[in-house]
Amino acid sequence: MPSPSDPIVQITRRTLDYYDSHAEQFFEGTRTHDVSQNIDALLAAIEGAAPHTILDLGCGPGRDLKSFAALGHTAVGVDGSARFAEMARAYSGCEVWCQDFVALDLPPERFDGVFANAALFHVPGAALPQVLARLYACLKPGGALFSSNPRGHNEEGWNGARYGSYHDLDAWTRYMTAAGFVALGHYYRPPGLPREQQPWLASLWRKPAA
Repeated sequence: MPSPSDPIVQITRRTLDYYDSHAEQFFEGTRTHDVSQNIDALLAAIEGAAPHTILDLGCGPGRDLKSFAALGHTAVGVDGSARFAEMARAYSGCEVWCQDFVALDLPPERFDGVFANAALFHVPGAALPQVLARLYACLKPGGALFSSNPRGHNEEGWNGARYGSYHDLDAWTRYMTAAGFVALGHYYRPPGLPREQQPWLASLWRKPAA
């Protein structure tokens, strides 16, 4: 486990402190966001018969956990914000673990899918390979991972009190393939707008079957 004095831990702790102190405002501001396109994309990429076991990485207050559960799937959340984890348990009724992304402790080969919606961009680039390795390990062989991140030109740094890493498709692909994932496809969001008005890069990946 990384030391609390590790610079990466200090970066993520500052970001998590922001979410802990703005949890209710964040929930009110995002509760009605429509991410059904992303949920549908992950579920379509998962092979085998439903219901599936889904890890919602960065589940926040539980909006998407509740959606997965309503569709009949077993959804487990993980978030580094203690306040978010508490809210997500109450809102979704799902199991939720409170873990910093840079110190994930996940069961091996448990999940059919990982849903990382607006989450992994908070991971500093130096820590991303290890985080992706742990997500890879928690997926069953043949499992799928969905990610959606604000795109950029591979810069990272502070945006107010939150840290962000803004990758383009080529850089994101290098990170994911180095972790062992195989690309399934990508798209930009919100749908139906010119590319310059689509700040989000969504992508789908598979852990090869054994």
